Amino acid sequence: MAELRHATVAAAARASSSPAKRDAEAATSASSPFLPSPRGGGGGDGALRSAPPLHQRCPLPAPVRALLALEDPRSPSAPASYRILLSLLTCLALAALVSAPSLWSRLNAPYLCRKDGIRLRCPGVNERGSLWENLHAAATSWKPCAERRSDEISDLVSENETSGYIFIHAEGGLNQQRIAICNAVAIAKIMNATLILPVLKQDQIWKDQTKFEDIFDVDHFINYLKYDVRIVRDIPDWFTEKDELFTSIKRTVKNIPKYASAQFYVDNVLPRIREKKIMSIKPFVDRLGYDNVPMKINRLRCRVNYHALKFLPGIEEMADKLATRMRNRTGNVNPYMALHLRFEKGMVGLSFCDFVGTRDEKAMMAEYRQKQWPRRFKNGSHLWPLALKKRKEGRCPLEPGEIGFILRAMGYTKETQIYVASGQVYGGSNRMAPLRNLFPNLVTKEDLASKDEIEHFKKHVTSLAALDFLVCLKSDVFVMTHGGNFAKLIIGFRRYMGRHRLKSIKPDKGLMSKFFGDPYMPWATFVEDVMITHQTRTGLPEATFPHYDLWENPLSHCMCRA
Repeated sequence: MAELRHATVAAAARASSSPAKRDAEAATSASSPFLPSPRGGGGGDGALRSAPPLHQRCPLPAPVRALLALEDPRSPSAPASYRILLSLLTCLALAALVSAPSLWSRLNAPYLCRKDGIRLRCPGVNERGSLWENLHAAATSWKPCAERRSDEISDLVSENETSGYIFIHAEGGLNQQRIAICNAVAIAKIMNATLILPVLKQDQIWKDQTKFEDIFDVDHFINYLKYDVRIVRDIPDWFTEKDELFTSIKRTVKNIPKYASAQFYVDNVLPRIREKKIMSIKPFVDRLGYDNVPMKINRLRCRVNYHALKFLPGIEEMADKLATRMRNRTGNVNPYMALHLRFEKGMVGLSFCDFVGTRDEKAMMAEYRQKQWPRRFKNGSHLWPLALKKRKEGRCPLEPGEIGFILRAMGYTKETQIYVASGQVYGGSNRMAPLRNLFPNLVTKEDLASKDEIEHFKKHVTSLAALDFLVCLKSDVFVMTHGGNFAKLIIGFRRYMGRHRLKSIKPDKGLMSKFFGDPYMPWATFVEDVMITHQTRTGLPEATFPHYDLWENPLSHCMCRA
């Protein structure tokens, strides 16, 4: 009976629904695959009524409705909707294709700082800095590429086709001589000439009689460059007028302007070499530019500097010993800092800056300047305002005590091991006392080497300078206190060979002069200013900008993306 009663009720419910109503419900349920099928009748309480579909609550544009099958394909607007949607998708695809290379290059761009006036702006990276190393991103973006490759084709002409021989005297100290040798190879290449091994000039200031072969490995120098430039050890035997090379006007090319272009040598020097066959060039300090020289010539200069010019094995071995002793002074292997302290009497006098000292010291310095540079000194009355101006502009050497305060503000502790590369400091131990109080572990090559070890190198002043050069080069952090060829070459070497990983700190002396001149500045403020100022002054990658020599910054000419 119960089954009969249930069948009767169901049949009555089916009978109460008209065919038209059933057709409408079926059409509604079939109009979209996203709509739920009706589960209840049209009761008046609304409790079982389903929610309205999404496209009814939030009206969508016709193309989107067509994509989601909400639009009836048979409606008149459907073809237009599909065309609009297809056009939009095509435009988006083209935009993505165009922007993809640019986006990819940005994501994979090497770490490179850029000049903004006198400031250096560097990319932000999610990496904390270190006292002893530059950022990892800076160290992995660039690599040296001035060395000769095995697949590189030589364009060296035969000996009979060279335009002639050139001969130079490399003047000044070790580092100025090094730059002169690099430039001599470059101009020999520019003029297709044969280079006679340069002579290291016996300078009045340095009073050194070192020969090329006393300091550099001649065999390595000639062999490494044999596919670039033809180099001979001595003047050819067939030339009998050897004494005339630097005494006769007929055999000397003079009046070459500073930072001359490659074209200047082709137009003005090359014809004379072709005519005379052998010519000397005098003077030869900074006689070749940078921006006005082909890229391949600048790269050749880097090849000479970083790969061809090697010190003798004995000098290299002694420098390795000194660097190892610096790292093991405490019994454990520790990093060390190298400080190039430019505060010799000659440097202080030549700077014409004013420094702390007694009246007697100032009087003696005034007398020294008047004797050495009478035209610049005059009566001395104009020097005080000039000295103040130069200090504000950051053109004065930092005193030992000043560089000590900067290093402590950067975070280096009194336990830091510091190798000092310097001549005799003006003012002696009294001038060094503030720095030694802040950093007791100051040592020189004389402290690290035995008397017998160092005696061998005292024969040539240049050999002692070479030891300082190499120990500074191998240090974990290098700090300069004033400009000059030594600091410039060291920073360039560390950027090139160390791929910018090695820190080379170049203090901002102009800002430091302002800080030191404010007696009311709290130490915390000074520390903050020093940290912010020197974040980008540690030898980070930056393009070689115009009129900026490649000895300090070889990136654009001599380095490639890693």
